[in-house]
Amino acid sequence: MLRFLMHYGIHFLVPIGIAYFFFKEHRLKVAIILLAGIVIDVDHLFANPIFDPMRCSINFHPLHSYWAVLIYVLMLFIKKTRVWGIAFLIHIIADMVDCLFIGGNLD
Repeated sequence: MLRFLMHYGIHFLVPIGIAYFFFKEHRLKVAIILLAGIVIDVDHLFANPIFDPMRCSINFHPLHSYWAVLIYVLMLFIKKTRVWGIAFLIHIIADMVDCLFIGGNLD
């Protein structure tokens, strides 16, 4: 239960909190973009099985790879992509926490 609360709390509550506290003038727009960061889970469609609750997504799926994470970090330095970079990194953090709960290897 704690794993579920942590994983989905990071996916949904953290983005709303960040939008509320750090993007006061554009809270709703930023919150929607941050919540849309879950779109990187589209790469799960290429896995077999599509969903495996005991699989660590980090460095397994292409959009969860360390190369992709590097791109998400670089997005932070470009004003037009900054919020999307934050969104994708929040998603990666949520999945990393999930990996730690299942004892997954982050290699």
